Order: sequence, then structure tokens, then C-alpha cells
Amino acid sequence: MINLKTTLLSSAALLTFATGLSAQELTVWDWKSGDPATFGYFDAAKEAFEAANPGATVNFVVQPHDQYYTLLGTALTSGEGPDVVLVHGGAKTQSRAEALVNLTDKAENFSGVEAFSDEAGNVFALPITIQGFAVYYNKDLYEAAGLDRDAAPSSYEELAAACEAIIAKGDVPCFALGNKQGFGGEFFVSQIATSTFSDEDYAAWVAGELSWTDPKVRQIVELWVDGNERGWFNEGANSIAKFMDEYEMFMRSEAAHTVGLLSDVAHWKQFEEFLGEGNVGVFAYPNPDAEVARLPFGGGIGWAVPKAGENQELAMSLVEILADAERQAIFAVETGALPANTEVDTSKLSSEALARALELMASAPGASPHALLNPAVLEEWKRQSQSLLNGDTTVDAAVEAMEAARKANM
Repeated sequence: MINLKTTLLSSAALLTFATGLSAQELTVWDWKSGDPATFGYFDAAKEAFEAANPGATVNFVVQPHDQYYTLLGTALTSGEGPDVVLVHGGAKTQSRAEALVNLTDKAENFSGVEAFSDEAGNVFALPITIQGFAVYYNKDLYEAAGLDRDAAPSSYEELAAACEAIIAKGDVPCFALGNKQGFGGEFFVSQIATSTFSDEDYAAWVAGELSWTDPKVRQIVELWVDGNERGWFNEGANSIAKFMDEYEMFMRSEAAHTVGLLSDVAHWKQFEEFLGEGNVGVFAYPNPDAEVARLPFGGGIGWAVPKAGENQELAMSLVEILADAERQAIFAVETGALPANTEVDTSKLSSEALARALELMASAPGASPHALLNPAVLEEWKRQSQSLLNGDTTVDAAVEAMEAARKANM
């Protein structure tokens, strides 16, 4: 009896120990899972992963978006960070590639992987969205200003004429602009440069070798100031957050235009929900030195696995589920995001504004230079964009400051 009791207790202890070993919790950092519009996506991914991996659980931890990369940098440096992280494409991923697991062998059937890759083509995150930047306009406000509601500006001269008419009407500013964190200036880089940069320019830009004194780059600064001096922007832009104060201003019909996104938030789906499907127009920001205005887009956000994680195999399994066609289809339908997984059926995504955006993506595709800019140089541009709006600096002085930042971060 004693031996039987001892055996049973020992077996129970071993079972408890084994269960403890198999019970693993993956910690995921993101800034999306707290949004009710994404609950279906995250719930579906969690359910599928935990069903495929008995004993394993997932804990999604929402981090503040404006502090995300500071927190992530600290975590990656300490080696005690999360198992899976959500990242933006471009420099946000590429500058951290050494701390991330190579996911190249899992990156088939995805668009936009270039934004998550290094120069050798190694992929460090699986994208779930295609992101881009378009000018959205309120057709009712166009009509109220005596403009053709269906004739979007296709040149800088036409945009200037439209803004003059809107300003003359006196009801709203031409553009809603929020530049409190410098995001207005950040997006403007891609709006302007995408229509004039050559392949050689992009290569030099990424390498930090394209001077801010180059006419194509200096033009970014000049046109930023030009729009401000023409009175196109609302007052107090540096005190207004782009996310979401600027966009709420546009959705309240308090401005005729806004530079918004193609996926997730502040995009065609959200604007149409507030303004009506037939009331939202789309065009690419025109550049006076380009015959065709190009629409900047590329890989948006994606899932990565930090090397410091203790459960890399499980983490990679979770990333594959988060990025698969079934889960991306849920994310696309619920949020209006353009999916990066090429196996997703996008037939359920339909609207007049989206159709026009897709036309521009096909006929006038452009890249997103701001996403390829060295992070330290980009931060300096954000500061300079604010100083320019305030009138605290000049084009020449701003270009000089940007050139100094470029040289210091080559």
C-alpha cells in the first residue's frame, strides 16, 4: 500500500512537472490589439494557435504607439523582451534586423516584403498590410466652393487653384494638418519625393548619400513651406496630433483635404463611414516637377520574432498564423486594410474611394521614401518641419540642418 501510494504520488508529481514544461506563454507586443475593430483578427489567431499548440497560450500586450519603438529598443537591448512584435516596414524594421529572426523561408506569397528586408533580400517580418499615403478630399466641400466634385487635381497648378477656391469660400482650410509629433512633415516627404526620385536616387537615399541640397530633396522643404505660406493648412498644426485629431477634423467636414493612409485607420473605409461613400475623393499629391503624380505605398506592418526570445519555434508558428490568408482576410474586412498575403480574396473590399486608390496603385505606383530614411535623420526632419511651420527657420537653414544630420548618420 505504501509503495502504491508512493508510486501514485510520484506519477502525479511527474505529470505536474511535465505539464509545467509544456505550458508556455508567448508575449506579443503591438499597438493594435486594443482596437475593437481588430478583436476578430486577434481572437481568431489566438484560437488557431492555441488549438495547434496544446498547453501554449498567447498574451497580447498593447503598447502606446508614440512610445513603441523606444520601449522596443530597450527590450531588444536588454534581451528580455517579447516573443513576437508588430513592426512597421522600412527603417523601423531594417534598422533592427540584427535583433530579429530571419523569416525568409516563410515569406512566400506576400507583397511588400521589401519593406521588411535587408539589402541581401533577407526578410525579418511577415507583412499583414500594404500601406500607402493618398490625398483624400471632401466632394461636398469641393462643390460648395464651385469646384467639380469629381475632378480631382492632377497637377500642382490644379491643386493650387482648388485651394484658392476653398480658401476664398472661407468656410474651411484647404488641408487638415496635424504635425504635433512631426508626422505631417514625415508623410510629406513621400508625397513629394515619390514622383521624382529615380532608382539611383532611392539607392543613394537609403545609403544616406543623397544630399539635402539636391534639387529633388530640397524641393521637399520648399513645397512644405509653399503650402504653409499659401495658407493651405489649418492654424496651430504643430499643436494638433495627426492621429487622430487631424483626421477627425476632416471627418467633421472642417477641412477639404487630408493626407491619409490606405490601410488600417485614417483611410478610405473610415472616411466613408463618416462622410458617405459618394463623398470621398482620392488623388496622389502632385509634384510641380513631375508629369505624373505617383502614389507612395509598400509593406505596411508585419510580425517579427526577436532573437532574444526563449520560444522562437513557437513564436514563428504564431507569426505564420497571424500572417496567413485566413487571418489576414478577417483583418482586411474588419479594418479595411489592404492585405499583404496574395492568397487573400479581396472581393469583399469595395468602395468608390478604394477603387480609385487601387487604380492609382496600378497606374502610378510609387515608393515611400520617408520609410527608408535613417531614423535619426527622420527625427531631425520632424523637428525642422515644425520650425518651418512656426516661421522659426528658413528653407536654407533647414536644408543645412538636414544635411548636417545626414552626414552625422551615414
